[in-house]
Amino acid sequence: MVMPILTVTGALFAYILRMARTNVIEVMESNYVRTAVLKGLPMRTVVIRHVLPNAMLPTITVIANNVGWLFGGLIIVESLFAFPGVGSLLIAAIKTRDVRLLQSTALIIASVYAFSNLAADLMYGLLNPRIRLA
Repeated sequence: MVMPILTVTGALFAYILRMARTNVIEVMESNYVRTAVLKGLPMRTVVIRHVLPNAMLPTITVIANNVGWLFGGLIIVESLFAFPGVGSLLIAAIKTRDVRLLQSTALIIASVYAFSNLAADLMYGLLNPRIRLA
């Protein structure tokens, strides 16, 4: 159980953390952050109130896309480690030519992908008030 988890999370967390770091660095160089620092706000307040909400928007998109991939795209990892999951079910449906199972599995994977993107869009509204008004 440890090896499949390390295989998947190692690659995904590295990518997500790199995206978050790049976005934080980019937002830290913006004018409104510089203004907040020059006003005398504590750095903790600047980071929590100004930097993180704006830096997390692209990171949330990456996380939502990876949730869809995690649910359906782990066919190789599941077959390599003989771990039962949705990917293994999809492979079994292909091998036995069970069209209904194949269609329902694909529908479930697409639904998870769509709902994860919906959750990301709703998170945008929480983090950025300008998106709420649009």
